[in-house]
Amino acid sequence: MKNLKYILILVIATTFSGCSVYNFTGTGAIDAKTFQVNFFQNNADLVEPGIDRQFTLALQDLIMNQTNLNLVSNSGDLVYEGEIVDYRITPMTATAADANGNLGASQNRLTIRVNVRFSNRKKEKDDFEKPFEFYYDFPGADLPTGAVLNTAIQTIFERITQDIFNESLAKW
Repeated sequence: MKNLKYILILVIATTFSGCSVYNFTGTGAIDAKTFQVNFFQNNADLVEPGIDRQFTLALQDLIMNQTNLNLVSNSGDLVYEGEIVDYRITPMTATAADANGNLGASQNRLTIRVNVRFSNRKKEKDDFEKPFEFYYDFPGADLPTGAVLNTAIQTIFERITQDIFNESLAKW
């Protein structure tokens, strides 16, 4: 009985020691203290005012909320920079012709692509430059303004910023 008690303690100790580096955001140990997110300029052919600032803030907020890194304005250990390179609305599904013979769209898609350059001053092999893109489908009868546009941009930015986080810190 006494040996069983020691074996049980040993099993529990080794089980919990394997979890010591795990955290709930999926990142391993980050060898950095600070990060910086430079302003993401909107260089898309179709310019929606304000999305450059929205994206920059969304990326900063996500990293601050999912890590214990400190945001700095320069000389960060981790640096995120880039630009919004594509913002487009395309019809996805056509409807039947109306009385004048005009075709309409029953569904439209807003697509945003962001080119990101990530630099890790502590671990240069983690550096990358790549595009991240996502889309949001909305009914063709709706205009991409107001609440529809806000929901679309928020949904797209949540996905893109999470993908950037996963690529740069979570290594998924």
